[in-house]
Amino acid sequence: MAEIIIETHGLTKRYDTVTAVDQLDLSIHRGEVFGLLGPNGAGKTTTTLMLLGLTEPTEGTAAIAGHDCTREPLAVKRMVGYLPDNVGFYTDMTGRENLRFTGRLNGLSGDALEARIDGLLRRVGLEEAGDRKTGTYSRGMRQRLGIADVLIKDPRVIIMDEPTLGIDPEGMRDLLTLIRHLSTQDQRTILLSSHQLQQVQQICDRVGIFVEGRLIACGPIAQLAKELRGDGGPILEVAATPNDETLKTLLEGLDGLRQLRPMDGGGWLVQGEADLRPVLARLLLERGYDIQRLCQRSDDLDEIYHNYFEKAGASHDLPTDKKRGILRRRA
Repeated sequence: MAEIIIETHGLTKRYDTVTAVDQLDLSIHRGEVFGLLGPNGAGKTTTTLMLLGLTEPTEGTAAIAGHDCTREPLAVKRMVGYLPDNVGFYTDMTGRENLRFTGRLNGLSGDALEARIDGLLRRVGLEEAGDRKTGTYSRGMRQRLGIADVLIKDPRVIIMDEPTLGIDPEGMRDLLTLIRHLSTQDQRTILLSSHQLQQVQQICDRVGIFVEGRLIACGPIAQLAKELRGDGGPILEVAATPNDETLKTLLEGLDGLRQLRPMDGGGWLVQGEADLRPVLARLLLERGYDIQRLCQRSDDLDEIYHNYFEKAGASHDLPTDKKRGILRRRA
């Protein structure tokens, strides 16, 4: 059984009459990439602060590698690295100089520190840019330098806040690959908070969905999708021409239909008690429809996220840009 690195029991934080985190029970394993999802105000940041020992819980406990985050904050800080959404560096210093400064703050010096800096610059793909001032770095380069900065003290756990925000597609791919390697190759535990669902889906082993301080769903994406489907068959994407009212009536009359919803951009999402693809294909062809699309919808995190919000009756505004899967940030 995988070793549990991060563990909370009944973790709660109240600010006067507002409950920011409500009875959080969570276990995260060694080498796992775990994604915290939810809009601003859902409780993600407050959870992170309690894990880092920067704010005390009202109730409950949080521990990292067996160390209580409230009673042993220094021990926790020694094994945890934190990467904020906008990493700050001394812009008039080079990347190498910034890393050297962090290394000395962590008690490193001499040849050992220089060798670690060289190795980290290579690992994050900044070997050639290491002697440039960080004021000339792109956001993606600063994020990669931020990971090198976090790795200086060789942490067992890395907590990341919106690591891919504002990064171009190529830089994003490089960063996601690097994050995944920190888990698979180094067996570091990664806890990341993000609004960018497509990126989370690419690298996370499990996700937790927060709504108004409560963790309403937690598990691998495939498992969450299965739970939402219940005992029904797969959700199908169906598009045919002519896309008229008769087509809608035809779909509504399917035996065993559990769910019928319009699909963004045209077409329908259809779920039955079993896989309806053979029945649908035969029926549409018999009625003279030209089938444009008839396929099983993949386990899409954006869809899962929306459905869990609807089940929870959340009052938060839901995202509208499903193509990019980016949740709207609130000021």
